[in-house]
Amino acid sequence: MEGLFWLSEEQLERIKPFFPKSRGVSRVEDRKVLSGIIYVQRHGLRWVDAPAAYGLYKTLYNRCRRWSEKGIFQLIFSELSRSAGTEPAAGAEPEKVLMVDATYVKAHPTACSLKKGALHRA
Repeated sequence: MEGLFWLSEEQLERIKPFFPKSRGVSRVEDRKVLSGIIYVQRHGLRWVDAPAAYGLYKTLYNRCRRWSEKGIFQLIFSELSRSAGTEPAAGAEPEKVLMVDATYVKAHPTACSLKKGALHRA
C-alpha cells in the first residue's frame, strides 16, 4: 500500500535491543506493528481505523498499551534522541528528552470571560 509509514531496517536495528523478549508463541513482526502504531498516532486515528497492512488493530492497541506501561517507548525515544555514534562522557548527566505536541483547540469567541462587546470598546 502506498502512503503508509514503514520503519527502515536501519531504524529497526537501532531500537531492536529495547523490544521485550517473545515468550512462547511467536508474535507478529515488530516492524509491522511499530510502524502501524506510529502511523495511527501520527494521523490521530482510532485504532480500529488502522490500515489492514499493519495487521489487526487489536494487536496494535495491545502492543502499544503494554509497551507504554513497561517503559519501552521511553527507552526507544531516548535512544533515537541521541546522536548516532556518540556516547556521553564518563560522569556526565544523562540526556533529557524534550517532546513537543502541536495539538491545539480553537476556542469559541464566547469562551472568553470578557463581557459581550468588551473587545470592541477601546
